[in-house]
Amino acid sequence: MALTSCCTLLALITGASIMSGVLSYNECTDTHLSIKGGNYTLSKGFETNSLLTYDCPYGYYAPVQSRRCLASGKWRPLPKRNLECKMVKCPDPMVFEHGEVTPPQDRYYVNDTTTYECFSDYKLYGSATRICKANGKWSGSTPICSRNTDHCPDPGIPAGSRRTGHIFNIGEKVTYRCEGSLKLIGPKERTCKESGLWSGHEPECQFDYTYDTPEEVSEVFGSALKSSLTTAELDPNEQEGKKIRLDKGGNLNIFIALDASDSIEEEQFKQFIEMVKKLIDKISYYEVTPNYDILIFATKVTTIVDIKNYYTGNAKSLADVMKDLDDFKFGEKENDSGTNIGAAFVKIYEDMSFINTRNKKQFLNSSNIIIMFTDGESNMGVDPKRPVNEIKNFVYRNNKEERQKFLDIYMFGLRADDKELLNEYATLDNEGKHVFVLDGVEKLHQIFDDMIDESTSVGLCGLHKDYNYKDDRESTIRQQQPWLATITVNHADGLPSKCLGSLVTPRFILTAAHCFKFGDASHGISVDIKDGQTTVHKVKRYIPHPNYNSTLKKDAGIPEFFDFDVALIELQKDVKISVEARPICLPCTKEASGALKLSSSGVKCKDHERVLLNNEFEDANIMSQKREKKNLKIKLGASRDACIEDAKKAAGITAKNAKDIVTDNFLCTGGINPETDHVACKGDSGGALFKEQYYRTVQVGVVSWGVEDICKDEGKTVVNSREHTRDYHINLFKMQPFLKKYLGDDTKDYAPLTFLE
Repeated sequence: MALTSCCTLLALITGASIMSGVLSYNECTDTHLSIKGGNYTLSKGFETNSLLTYDCPYGYYAPVQSRRCLASGKWRPLPKRNLECKMVKCPDPMVFEHGEVTPPQDRYYVNDTTTYECFSDYKLYGSATRICKANGKWSGSTPICSRNTDHCPDPGIPAGSRRTGHIFNIGEKVTYRCEGSLKLIGPKERTCKESGLWSGHEPECQFDYTYDTPEEVSEVFGSALKSSLTTAELDPNEQEGKKIRLDKGGNLNIFIALDASDSIEEEQFKQFIEMVKKLIDKISYYEVTPNYDILIFATKVTTIVDIKNYYTGNAKSLADVMKDLDDFKFGEKENDSGTNIGAAFVKIYEDMSFINTRNKKQFLNSSNIIIMFTDGESNMGVDPKRPVNEIKNFVYRNNKEERQKFLDIYMFGLRADDKELLNEYATLDNEGKHVFVLDGVEKLHQIFDDMIDESTSVGLCGLHKDYNYKDDRESTIRQQQPWLATITVNHADGLPSKCLGSLVTPRFILTAAHCFKFGDASHGISVDIKDGQTTVHKVKRYIPHPNYNSTLKKDAGIPEFFDFDVALIELQKDVKISVEARPICLPCTKEASGALKLSSSGVKCKDHERVLLNNEFEDANIMSQKREKKNLKIKLGASRDACIEDAKKAAGITAKNAKDIVTDNFLCTGGINPETDHVACKGDSGGALFKEQYYRTVQVGVVSWGVEDICKDEGKTVVNSREHTRDYHINLFKMQPFLKKYLGDDTKDYAPLTFLE
């Protein structure tokens, strides 16, 4: 009797019958499975564990994305009558403030177009026109009407959301929530930082069916990963086949966790493996050797590549890592079929602890990237939030603001059941998007295909080092400003002169037009930039701006007129790109968009200007001939008027109107308000006026002329400004047609830049 009762109970729990000691399972049926307007596919027919996936036409979605056949012969979730494909709609754009949205509608469906206009006294940033896309998102970027009078720019209100907070000064916070059934993806709270930037990434409000296209993921995640890899590059000089490590001993640790629960089919898992191999192959193109930890998780965690081997003298070659991935057998999961996300994070935390125990100093200076792929919520084991918080605390060491750059957690959901849970695990306070939801595993490979295709990938500009290598100070200095070039011009009259310039593409140097005189020949010009192959580069031609004319206003009391004082130098051969020779970013280019974390396809030139030249006083830098970094504040808005007024104090100028001397094409620095700037010295002409954003360098101006050379009086090249010693720089936002004509020309034998509207 006891045995019979036990067996009866077992049959009730498992949903299986027992005959001759063998378990048999019930098949599921096709009752109420159909979907009006669409169809479905079955991975294993109506057998136990078969996965049913619904498909709807373009612009439509299935209210239930998938079902699983259980051993009980029932589907999970249970089928319902009258299931039909529904038209995709986008979140409500009517949250737009200080302006109007047309046309006003209750709902917006696929291909609906909206336009945005601001009330008077407000300026429009972001997209003026947006289209509802088939993935449930609006095209372009969030439109914002703003006066930009606070320290940080207006962060906007994403479609479908509500924002609390309308003061945007240092330390002020804004919070977001989503309307109705929409889910918030991204940070719920953002803080205005001293840098004038907002913490985190702009959040999104998404429907359950909303997903990220491979193109969107490649653009955002791909550029962020490329930036991390290149920032982590090691010194290219080799000794005995080993790269010289950073003097702080920093490494790059990459942890990859793959879901192998019962909702993942073997063919899908093979695509996971191929995707990881493709990612590793892409990373191998960079001058960095990451330490890999690759694991799969279901009920338990299985390690494929163990990161501890890299710290015990048993590091594997890339070929061995690839072989381990190929050799791993998916096998029959049987009872190992849960989704234990917490266990995966616990394993990663344990591996980090091991690395820290082996070499604490090395771990403190190592960057850690965690990439997890899962298709569902954790349904067993420890709550993942606990080990995730332990990982964050372990890396941050009670100094999150300074150390959050050492940890990135990216969550990829594959038709994820609960997007909000993915949001809980990612590092949302970091710059850039960290949560992605894809429409299916079969599209994963496209992400890395786009990253690998160099014909479509965006070049990396503005990268530089801000730490020291051992025993090579000259190399260290070059790597901090790898775009800096010294130009020597042997003029026709026999007198040489020196200017600075910036490498803006492998073929071109940007400098000042006044560095050249009439009759100068290209063979008398040399460019000094060390790229590992040569130091002095020969010049093919120099191209001054066609509107530059220094004598134009000589009769109007302006002995030398510097308007349009820019020139390009085309080299005979490309500079070899390395950690010591890299282009600086130019505004209004697609290349700079990646550096500025402006990855939306709707980004325009004015969006770059808003990020770079938004405040009344903008921090910026120039370099000296001795590669010394000088600190300045660009005066904008009302402060610019006082700054350009001092131009009338320059020797020889008798013009009464400062705006005749300094046109709108100039940026102004110098003086003692709000604090004392450094001044430009003789020899600094042609150099970059630049800003550093997100560890990248963007040039906003070209050093042109100053009211007075006070450097010669002090015998130094880094000198504090006096009240009226102003410097004037050509504003590159005003020089776009000239730059685009030569740098954006895709008909030549050199790689062009992609310019924005």
